[in-house]
Amino acid sequence: MGLVITLILVGIILILVEILLIPGIGIAGILGLTSICGSAYYAFAHLGPWTGVIVTVVNIALLAVLIFYALRGKTWKRLELDTVIDKHIEEEEVAVGDRGIAATRLGPIGTARINDKSYEVTSLEGMIDAGTRVEIVHIEHNKIYVRPVMKDEAF
Repeated sequence: MGLVITLILVGIILILVEILLIPGIGIAGILGLTSICGSAYYAFAHLGPWTGVIVTVVNIALLAVLIFYALRGKTWKRLELDTVIDKHIEEEEVAVGDRGIAATRLGPIGTARINDKSYEVTSLEGMIDAGTRVEIVHIEHNKIYVRPVMKDEAF
C-alpha cells in the first residue's frame, strides 16, 4: 500500500510542477499522470480488485480537485504577464534611430522599452534576449522593427 500512496503523491507533485513551474513542456505532466495510473494498476494487480477500485476513485477525485484549483482565476493571474503595451505609435514618441532595451525575449516579436514606454516590436535579426539593447531601424503601419545594438556601438 505504501508504493501506491507514494506513486499518487509523486504524480500529484509532478502535475503541480507542470501547472505552476514549467507549463507547456508536458514532460512533468505526462510523468505525473503515468505515476497516478501506475498506482491504480499496481493496486489492481497486487492488492485486489476492491482496493484497485478505491484507488482509482481516489485518483479521479484528486485529479478533479487539482483541475478545479488549477483553473481558478487566481492561479492563472500569477502566471499572467502584466506588461502594458501602448497601442498606437505617435510619430513624435519614437523615431528611427531611437534606442531602448528588450523587455521580453523578441522571438521575433516581443516588448521593448523605448523612451520610457513599452512598445510591441519585431526583430529583424531573429531572436533577441530580454535585456539586450535594441535600435529602431524601421517603422511601418504602427509596427516597430528593431535590431540589436552591438556592444562596441555607443548607446
